[in-house]
Amino acid sequence: MNPSPAIRKVFQGVATRQQMFRMFDRHHQRPNRWDDDAASLYSGEWFEIPEAAHDYMFEILPPLWIRGSMFAMREYLTGSVTSVFFALRIDGAIRHFHAYCDLADKESVERMRLAIINRESRPVSAMTREERLEHIWSSTADDYRGYAGDRWPEAMRGGRTVVLYGGNEGTFLKLLNELTDDEIVAKLPVHLRHLPSPIAA
Repeated sequence: MNPSPAIRKVFQGVATRQQMFRMFDRHHQRPNRWDDDAASLYSGEWFEIPEAAHDYMFEILPPLWIRGSMFAMREYLTGSVTSVFFALRIDGAIRHFHAYCDLADKESVERMRLAIINRESRPVSAMTREERLEHIWSSTADDYRGYAGDRWPEAMRGGRTVVLYGGNEGTFLKLLNELTDDEIVAKLPVHLRHLPSPIAA
């Protein structure tokens, strides 16, 4: 129904403070919000933030722990998943990131750190199809995204949906993971529409 717990970048570029707070709970519209275990929805998600937002989060509450240039939030989002903030040197510059890590897995934070460095060290800016879809989900307003409900075929229920504009046909809902390449391009901001895929980079 939703993203797998694999490590995944969910926003292209540096999120503003407002975007950061919004993405802290990207899945708040999900069905059965209070009844399910959402650990797999959030664990593995990461995105870049400004230094000021990183420092603000450090000062909100005493961290659960500090390890070098990383710290974890004391309040867990769900189960054993919490926010981990990174200040990483990449290509000679210090950059800042937020990630959700499952602290029940002792290796999750280090895997996340290495994954971010590997992803952001690419010499050419590029986006995978999955990153394009996640960016669309992250940047779409709540009124224009949701989850397939009872009117959808059973196999599709619970899948993420977005509103598309069909010209003379008006607006319609479509499953996020079924968007065509042209629909993805139309939903992305102009500056992201023509980034190459990593294979072409």
